[in-house]
Amino acid sequence: MDSVPPEASSDSELLARHVAGDPDAFGELVRRHRDRLWAVALRTLGDREEAADAVQDALISAFRAAHTFRGQSAVTTWLHRITVNACLDRVRKAASRKTSPVDDAERLDQLLEPHESAEAPAVRQDLHRQLQEALATLPAEQRAALVLVDMQGYPVAEAASILEVPTGTVKSRCARGRARLAPLVRHLRAGTGGQSPDGDKDGTGRNRTPGASVPSASGPRDAGASDPAATKGGGGRP
Repeated sequence: MDSVPPEASSDSELLARHVAGDPDAFGELVRRHRDRLWAVALRTLGDREEAADAVQDALISAFRAAHTFRGQSAVTTWLHRITVNACLDRVRKAASRKTSPVDDAERLDQLLEPHESAEAPAVRQDLHRQLQEALATLPAEQRAALVLVDMQGYPVAEAASILEVPTGTVKSRCARGRARLAPLVRHLRAGTGGQSPDGDKDGTGRNRTPGASVPSASGPRDAGASDPAATKGGGGRP
């Protein structure tokens, strides 16, 4: 997933060094992967503060549970799994609370990718708001699957590893989620150019799922992790 210079330590080596007591190893892991973790959390939760807290919770959990990592998956998959679980916990806890429409400027700004500002075109802000509102109508598991596959561009097999479910379950959740979202996002696909219906790669090297996939929330998939809130819980020992 993330490119690492040939001379750099691998993710698994960094994790092993962290377990062995290296005070800087985990911080390097965070720097490598926080962009993707932040993007997944933000798009799953639709709220910058909630996303920042979820990433913080996930990094603290990973920091403390590093000794349990057995190498059965890639380190980045392990980190994504912890982050997605932290997000789903927050979604489930909030499910019983009624949310108000997102229509004021301050709340709308929270739904923008961190690299976007209030000066972004009004149409981008409105499309992003509508997409997040549409995603919020889905059950947590369907939302997570769609964020990983359709918005982040992860292959179904990799999303299944992150979510710890069979690939068929991911496909089913995506299909059901798309069916529920189709009436809500069809005009968004037209407004953003949509995804290629033939499943071509999107230029990032990841496969896009054929069919009526959810439009990307913004430009580059991993942009936006520079928001300072995304680094809460960094590599320091809790």
